[in-house]
Amino acid sequence: MAILFPLLGGLGLFLYGMTVMSEGLEKSAGNRLEKIIEKMSGNVIVGVFVGAIVTMIIQSSSATTVMIVGFVNAGIMNLSQSIGIIMGANIGTTITAQLVSIKLTALAPIAIAIGVAIKLFAKNGKRVVIGEIILGFGILFLGMDIMKDAMAPLKTYSGFTDMIVNIGSGTILGTIEGFFVGFLITAIVQSSSATTGILIALAGTGSLPIEAAFPILLGTNVGTCVTALLSSLSASRTAKRAAMMHFLFNVLGTVVFIIFFSRFTVDIVKSMSDDAARQLANAHTLFNITNTLLLLPFAGFIVKIVQVIIPITDDERQEEMLGVKYLDERILETPSIALGQVIKEVLHMGNLATISYESAVDALKEGHQKSAEKTFKIEKSINQLERDISDYLVKLSNSSVGDFDREIIDGLFSTINDIERIGDHADNLAELALFKIENNIIFSEKAVMELEEMVSVVHDSMSKSLEAMKESNRKLARDVIEIEGVVDEMEKHLRKTHIRRLNEGRCETNSGIIFLDIISNMERISDHAKNIAEAVLAVKN
Repeated sequence: MAILFPLLGGLGLFLYGMTVMSEGLEKSAGNRLEKIIEKMSGNVIVGVFVGAIVTMIIQSSSATTVMIVGFVNAGIMNLSQSIGIIMGANIGTTITAQLVSIKLTALAPIAIAIGVAIKLFAKNGKRVVIGEIILGFGILFLGMDIMKDAMAPLKTYSGFTDMIVNIGSGTILGTIEGFFVGFLITAIVQSSSATTGILIALAGTGSLPIEAAFPILLGTNVGTCVTALLSSLSASRTAKRAAMMHFLFNVLGTVVFIIFFSRFTVDIVKSMSDDAARQLANAHTLFNITNTLLLLPFAGFIVKIVQVIIPITDDERQEEMLGVKYLDERILETPSIALGQVIKEVLHMGNLATISYESAVDALKEGHQKSAEKTFKIEKSINQLERDISDYLVKLSNSSVGDFDREIIDGLFSTINDIERIGDHADNLAELALFKIENNIIFSEKAVMELEEMVSVVHDSMSKSLEAMKESNRKLARDVIEIEGVVDEMEKHLRKTHIRRLNEGRCETNSGIIFLDIISNMERISDHAKNIAEAVLAVKN
């Protein structure tokens, strides 16, 4: 207990200091982190640099990987784009080890005093953030000093020294034992930086030579994957693949190092410094840089392996088409990106409504019962999407968004309602199609021609309204409003001529009633397309 409680207290201060410092650095960077990731993830090599830089700032490869899982889950990037950032995150996390291996504990009280003073007395927001960074820096080193003092007695504890001798013996059994020690500790504390901090504190007491520390360090690199794997449990299968890719990358690198580079790495870092803490930090950096350089050419192969381990299923393809594609709550931390994702999701919902309409029309024209059933299935998905998007919009509107973005959000609330109503009318058309099929109702050649014309105009109205929303195109929006006027006149004319055919006995009553219901539903679809266009025009440029 004399060792455990001070160690836990020191670890708590270390983690808290790292959190305060990284939060300060994140605030200083603002929204730019996620935007950089999104815009610069197309090239794997560039992705490595982006992942390293972002992780240097947020001080956690696990946090970066969880962020990437969120981005993949929301469709911002695909697996091939994400692997470079994941590799880079492993390099970025070594900065923490380099930082804490430098003997700066004497500066900790000064940094804490300066940081607290700035936070208490500074009125400028940017200065307060600087105060947080300095305060976190001080607390981090204070925690390191407490951990080092707590673990100093281990140097004379025979059980511990025997284990260290066994791990550092260079045998396969000792290496495996060290690996699992590092893995378990990191999996429990959910931070490779924390485990590395403990190892450096131990090394600073002279209790942990590099020969024993390196196998444990390799275990921490695999243990850190547990955080992303846990984060992916509630995410899509694609996000699970991103987390698995992180795990596979670290496992492959660890196996390669255990077999080929362990002795070589230890010799190099010992030649670079006599200080055990510096040796450990340098080994951590050397491992991650070398691992990235070795496996970067095989990035595409790793993606393919993951897709074999977690294959794409038929249900997944169906879910991908019908379910939420672009929303992820992790992205709400960056409202500007989240808003862009909502717009994509609303367009996805609109595209589903269009497909639903097309299937219903096919059922009417060709008598395909499966097309009607497809419309019914899509309609359920559209209803669920409306609920999911609405919930997300509420959370987004409660975040720090500007007035212009708030106008867009307000418009999206009405747009998803209009798209849902389009889905309802497509559902109505599908039900009319089933009635037509079951009762063997046949339209006259003239009625078929009239319907085909109206179907085409209404489809044009829907497509242009979604395009206007996607591009914020006011001209297209005005075109949709004009088309709606044409559809209104068309519906009135077709209703009038069809009633005349009924009165003259040139059309059966059942077919006449269905025809009138069809054109009524299509006119209502055009009305809702017009509403979507008006929402685009309502946003002031």
